[in-house]
Amino acid sequence: MILVGLTGSIGMGKTTTAQMFKDAGAAVFDADQAVHKLYARGGAAVPILRAVFPDVIEDGAVVRTRLAKHLQADPLHFQVLESFIHPLVGEMRTSAIKEAERLGKKVMILDVPLLFETGGDKKLDKTIVVSANSTTQKERVLARPGMSSDKLDLILSRQMTDIEKRKRADYIILTDKGLAFTWQEVQNVMEDLLK
Repeated sequence: MILVGLTGSIGMGKTTTAQMFKDAGAAVFDADQAVHKLYARGGAAVPILRAVFPDVIEDGAVVRTRLAKHLQADPLHFQVLESFIHPLVGEMRTSAIKEAERLGKKVMILDVPLLFETGGDKKLDKTIVVSANSTTQKERVLARPGMSSDKLDLILSRQMTDIEKRKRADYIILTDKGLAFTWQEVQNVMEDLLK
């Protein structure tokens, strides 16, 4: 099975593109969805976060807006959070890869927002960067509930630039030319991966 990292900055269309890869027959592991499960009621991250940031827990789940305030207040909180979240996500990823192998999948897409930033690309066969122009990116992100220009700037400050990600990618998929164009790009990449 070929392990492929899918990444891109916020608002570039990773989620839609990952779904297209799934529709094209690839197995997909979404690191963001894994974090959501860890933060949900009964999730493995809840007791840890309760110990570090007790005010972010309500009804047995993490309230992400409260957690975001801690992260904005002190950048070191990101390191604390990542030190215990990344290993938990890693365990979930390993399980997903084993399940994809069991199902006979030939391509496994690992949707990881900070793929290059964390060095995760070094453990993979190929990488794909999902990209769009900056105007489209900003429009998409600012349309999200609770998002502001300041919050977007904070997120982008923690991510490698789109230009740098493109330089490191084996494939680039553009998402600002319409869904049909993106779908064709996904099919082209799948065809190449399966050669």
